[in-house]
Amino acid sequence: MSILGVRLDEPGRSVLLTGNEAVARGALEAGIGYASSYPGSPSAEVLGVLAELAGERGFYAEWSVNEKVALEGAAAASFAGLRAICVMKADGLNVALDTLTALSESGTKAGLVVVVSDDPGGHSSVKEEDSRYLGKVAHLVILEPADPQEARDMTVAAFGLSEQLRAPVMLRCVTRVCHAGGNVVLGALPPGPAGRPHFGRQERYITFVAFHGLQEQRLAQARAIGENWPFNAYLGPPEPEILVITAGPGFLYAREAVEVLGLGDRVGILKLGMSWPLPEKFLLRHLKSASKVLFVEEVEPFHEENVGYLVACHLEEVHPLAIYGKKSRHVAGPQGPGLGEIDVDAVIRALAALAGVPHETRSSDYGREARQLVKKMPDRELGFCAGCPHRASFWALKTAIALDGREAVVLGDIGCYTLGLTRSGYFLMQTVHAMGSGVGIADGLGKLGRFGFDQPVIALVGDSTFYHAAVPALINARYNRSRFLLVVLDNETTAMTGHQPHPGMGVTALGEKVPALSVEEVAGALGVPVTVHDPYDVRGTVEVVYRLLRQDGVRVLVLRRTCALVSARERKPRVYVDPERCVGDACGCHRFCSRVFGCPASIWDAARGRAKVDEAVCNGCGVCATLCPQGAIVVEEVG
Repeated sequence: MSILGVRLDEPGRSVLLTGNEAVARGALEAGIGYASSYPGSPSAEVLGVLAELAGERGFYAEWSVNEKVALEGAAAASFAGLRAICVMKADGLNVALDTLTALSESGTKAGLVVVVSDDPGGHSSVKEEDSRYLGKVAHLVILEPADPQEARDMTVAAFGLSEQLRAPVMLRCVTRVCHAGGNVVLGALPPGPAGRPHFGRQERYITFVAFHGLQEQRLAQARAIGENWPFNAYLGPPEPEILVITAGPGFLYAREAVEVLGLGDRVGILKLGMSWPLPEKFLLRHLKSASKVLFVEEVEPFHEENVGYLVACHLEEVHPLAIYGKKSRHVAGPQGPGLGEIDVDAVIRALAALAGVPHETRSSDYGREARQLVKKMPDRELGFCAGCPHRASFWALKTAIALDGREAVVLGDIGCYTLGLTRSGYFLMQTVHAMGSGVGIADGLGKLGRFGFDQPVIALVGDSTFYHAAVPALINARYNRSRFLLVVLDNETTAMTGHQPHPGMGVTALGEKVPALSVEEVAGALGVPVTVHDPYDVRGTVEVVYRLLRQDGVRVLVLRRTCALVSARERKPRVYVDPERCVGDACGCHRFCSRVFGCPASIWDAARGRAKVDEAVCNGCGVCATLCPQGAIVVEEVG
């Protein structure tokens, strides 16, 4: 992360920043007093940057236990007069939606900007949700930056707009903005948050159905502002044959496509920086001058539907327009329309078809040659890191389930351990939905014994997910006398999104040391029996899981071992194969370690007919040593 570039107080200087860093910079320039988030890619770095700068800039930052709590804390700051930013990914918006729809009605005071990062293509998500639809449902203004510069500019502007409307404003970014790098011209940094927070005794921020009208008034006000909003812009000839309506990085794709095809005199590009509410007069003015309209956006046809309705209401009879986009299947990524990311090639194909310009984005031999090259590459699948304690945990679970013999149901969750769906986790996990859902589903299955359901039920969550979303379901299970085993895979960090702290780690986003709140303390306080075990003790873990599967009621098993990537920085024992003890292919361990156990550090030395450990990859967990029947694997402490 370019912390140096974000912290520079040199207005007018151009620095290289990612979109996430640019959002953080914009928040600093806006004079925020409060920043909150729950870690989730592609937006995790925004709070990561802000937390590192909070001390020197005089504002507060926290990794919250979940997005709803994060938003409520940011709202509190706004009510007290401090500008606040709350950051989440699309999945987190679902968690925070109850509060967000309420805040939209009650209104806010100081600027409150909700940054929501969508993930077209699902690069680091289980789905590619389009959060603009929820922003519309919540009656929020939605802004969409196209690049890092606009991410900075729109963040600054969003705070002023929020205060003008006295309501939250949503800044919707996508992965290609969050993680893209670009030159950003810096503005001035204020000395710190403005004013002293105060919540007046006569102030009221209340959600009530009668205030629905206020939401509509705010949107009407925002629509009027949008008519001259500087981020809503048009590029092209006065009377284009084809009008491209786009937002976010789609604007960059469209601009490049027009240039590649040489259609600058025939195609105009209308960029919506404010995606909702629509600037209707601005749109109609440009729509009347075109005969064809092409929509370029990710993921869903959000603009295509909303602008299409506007056309139907105002232009259909007087100025017929041909509308193209995802619904007409003209704009489609590799997986088809409305699926995955779009790119420049997809826009070129669509524009070329509409303009009647022959153009081949790739030679006819490209696909064939690409497929041949792919066949030559070695297969590589997703897998746990070398030394990951989750690998040992899944092996123990698999073994204990087999010993139990009652076809246990294994319910999953979202995190590194979602690889339990794959070969790396022996295909054990049978469900993955939202954070904490595995525990809720286990709670439901655990109450079906009265109907003859007799399979053991196991719910898997990580330590961060436990605090985020598992506790309410665990309370419900305890109260309603469900029966299942909750296994908390505790690697003592929020590993998947960059090792952010959580309540069990004893440190805050600001680096402050605080008392850790362990999983066993929380579960124990609910009256739920808790067992803590080290997954590196594979045989012992198998015995513990087998025993707990045979018990009644709700049980919690904490399998605790520090994430291998963290522990390797502090302690990395040397692991190697003793050639005097290894019996080679007669044992078959290489097939087990590399193909069954899935360890990336296990290799087979075919020339010598022996197993071998790749010490450059190995993180020294030593689990293989406990499984080697010949005792040929040696774990040697170093330093």
